[in-house]
Formats: sequence, structure tokens, C-alpha cells
Amino acid sequence: MNSLHSVFKDILLTALAPVIWGSTYIITSQFLPPDRPFTAALLRTLPAGLLLVLWMRRLPARQHWWRLLVLSALNIGFFQALLFVAAYRLPGGLAAVVGAIQPLMVMFLAWAVDRQQPVLVALWASIAGIVGMGVLLLSPDSVWNGPGIAAALLGAGCMAAGAWLTRRWSLPLPVMALTGWQLLLGGLILLPVALQMDAPLPALTTLQIAAYGYLSLAGALLSYSLWFRGIARLPSVAVTSLSLLSPLTAVVLGWVFLSQQMTGLSLLGLVLVLGSVVMVQVSTRRVKG
Repeated sequence: MNSLHSVFKDILLTALAPVIWGSTYIITSQFLPPDRPFTAALLRTLPAGLLLVLWMRRLPARQHWWRLLVLSALNIGFFQALLFVAAYRLPGGLAAVVGAIQPLMVMFLAWAVDRQQPVLVALWASIAGIVGMGVLLLSPDSVWNGPGIAAALLGAGCMAAGAWLTRRWSLPLPVMALTGWQLLLGGLILLPVALQMDAPLPALTTLQIAAYGYLSLAGALLSYSLWFRGIARLPSVAVTSLSLLSPLTAVVLGWVFLSQQMTGLSLLGLVLVLGSVVMVQVSTRRVKG
């Protein structure tokens, strides 16, 4: 009973991360200055990383630096840049459908490299999650922007590979220190890109400053701490399947605050996605990923 309670707690805490990330699209589209995706990613990650590193004061072992750099690039630097490119160029729904392939990517990596056969229930549940995303979010009016689709696809690959390698390497650092270093190094990767590619920020309003602060403290510091904690405790496929909760949250926020329409078909897709997430958690609970 205690073990089951512990697993359920780990799932709920990990799920909070994508729920928080689900607010990224509405915050980006409604409150941030336009056309500055790399600056948004930079301001989300670097301040949070600095805070955590200064608070934890824990240096990685010398032999682990190269792995930490790889994880920082995949989980933070590359992923955040691609996330905001997709957020600026695509409707949130379309980006989410592309991102829904993450669990399948993790299964492929585990099969190709670790020779770990995928759990069939989890495999079919992940496919059902993609179908559910399509039913929930796609519409005839969806804008198929090529660079945006490519960014969403590459971002999904980075996040899947990052989750798989984080679990596989298991760097001997406390979760908060691991989170801080990845956010800091990922932010430093983004710094020259933001300076080169984005226009300088205009004078920010109080609301815009608050939006950047929310993305950094809640959307990076808190959520990534919960995410990496979950990766250390749950199978990688189970963790990446929880990322489907991010677009579900975006849909609910759009419906509540932006008066976006939800039809009966949309509700069917929502139920299908939620069922997919639950089935992946149940089927992989005893499988180390």
C-alpha cells in the first residue's frame, strides 16, 4: 500500500510540471512582446538556473560535466528555443499534436539502444494519445507552418532524448542541483542565440515583467524540479506520456480565458488523451525505463 501510494504521489507531482507548462502558450500569445522566442526562452531559464545553483552550491563531479552539458542542451537549451519558435508560429493545438509523439520516441530509443521491448499496452496507449490529440486539437483552419512544424518535431525529439538520457545516466546530484545546473547551462546556450536572432526588448510593462517572472519561477524552477524528480523515480515512457497534460491544460485555459470553442468531438479527444495517459502509467508501473 505504501509503495502504491508513493508511486501515485510521484505521478501527481510529476504531472504538475506539464500542467504548468500548459500555460506557456497563453502567456506567450497574450502577454509577451511579439517575435522574440529566444529571448523568452532565455529569460525563462537563466534566472531560474542562477537562483538554484546559488542556493544549492553543489558542483558536479569533473567526469560528469560533458553529460550535464548534453542534458542541458537537450532538456533546456535546444528544447526551449524550439518550443518558443513553435509557440510563435503554430496554434498551440497543432504544436501539441506533433509533440505527442514523445512517448513513442522514448520507446524507440529504449528498443534501439537498450534492446528493451516496448510494453504493448503502453505502445498502443501512446498511439491512442496521438489520435486523441488530433481529434481534440486539429481543425480545418490549422495553419501548417513548415518551420513551426519542424521546430515542434525537433523539440519533441530533444525532450524525449533528454528524458531517456537523464534516467539512463542518473547523474549523482540532488534534484534541485541537477535542475539548477541544467537551467543555467541551457540558458547560457540560449544567450548568444537570443542576442543574435531577436530584436532588443522594448520597455516592458508591469504585466510583461510579471509574465516573464511566472515563466521563470513557475515554468522553469518549480516545474523542471518536479520533472527531473519524476524522471528519477518513474519509467521514462511514463514521464513523457504525462507531457500530454500540457496541451490539455492549454485547451482548458483557452476555453476558460479566450472563449475558444470546444465541441463534442473535442471532448471525445480529451477523454481519449486522458485515458492514454492513465493506461501508460498503469502499464509501465513495474517496468524500469
